[in-house]
Amino acid sequence: MIEISDSDIRLIEKHILMAYDDPRASLYTHCGALLELRKDIINRKVLAHQEDILPDIIAFNEALRNALREMYDRAHQVWKAVQNNDTFSGEVEVTAKCFLDYDYPESHPVQGDDRQELWNALCDNGWNPLYEDGVTLPVLTFPRDLDESFDTLTGLDCPPPNWNEGLDQELTKDLHLISPFHHLFDHMKFAITDFIYVRRFETEINIEIERKI
Repeated sequence: MIEISDSDIRLIEKHILMAYDDPRASLYTHCGALLELRKDIINRKVLAHQEDILPDIIAFNEALRNALREMYDRAHQVWKAVQNNDTFSGEVEVTAKCFLDYDYPESHPVQGDDRQELWNALCDNGWNPLYEDGVTLPVLTFPRDLDESFDTLTGLDCPPPNWNEGLDQELTKDLHLISPFHHLFDHMKFAITDFIYVRRFETEINIEIERKI
């Protein structure tokens, strides 16, 4: 098996940062592939020793679940407030989105002056398009999803309630990983070590009103 050194990862990250700062659109639009390459290399290294990151996987999953619970409850509160307010006339739609914290994780074992800029590149929805609306797929939207339970939002309403595809099945069999964890890990361009050290999140709740004039 080919050994991938940390210097290889740093070289890819250097090219990511160079492209991210370059104003030429042709470079910008092609650099999502660099994120994919970086993700594959890091995951190959890290997932060979999953037991080392298991505590952080558990802590992240719990922190994300709590953030989504708060977002879910707030979205319902906003919807009820809108329905009880005559100011909001017309067709109303409420959307709720949850994002990883805008700041580079303080507890990440790799720190440096360029880490925040790299984090900005990783979270850029031009390069990481499925992250445009945050960690949930699809976005929680009212009135469409009014009857959707929190377990449905987080994928825990289907057996077994554990989204651990791509991880060691035996090691992670009892973790109850939620579907947004899976979205970040499998469908988006983050390496697993990019997000498992995140403990803070940003939520957006938007109200859209369509009125006929």
